[in-house]
Amino acid sequence: MATKKKTATRKRTTKKKQGPVEQDSVFFLKLTVFLILGSQWVYISSYPDWEIPIPIGLIIGLVFATHEHFQIDKKIEYAILLVTSFIAYWLPIGLLISL
Repeated sequence: MATKKKTATRKRTTKKKQGPVEQDSVFFLKLTVFLILGSQWVYISSYPDWEIPIPIGLIIGLVFATHEHFQIDKKIEYAILLVTSFIAYWLPIGLLISL
């Protein structure tokens, strides 16, 4: 009777490639920068005729967020920028240019 040889089978484990991990302090620093940037507005006004608010901090923050090295936290950065710019619209924060 013929005997069968047992072959050793190996389990192949696949390792996922993980990108560089961001430290917590860098993450909180970026959130603080986006919080400050999102609250910056430029108001161009001619009293009492008209006033034009321009969310310059939101625009700069969106440019920074789209060119981010770590692509994981992009949604959080967008949310911080939008919420702070929405809140800062009613607060007296920003630059006022009177013509």
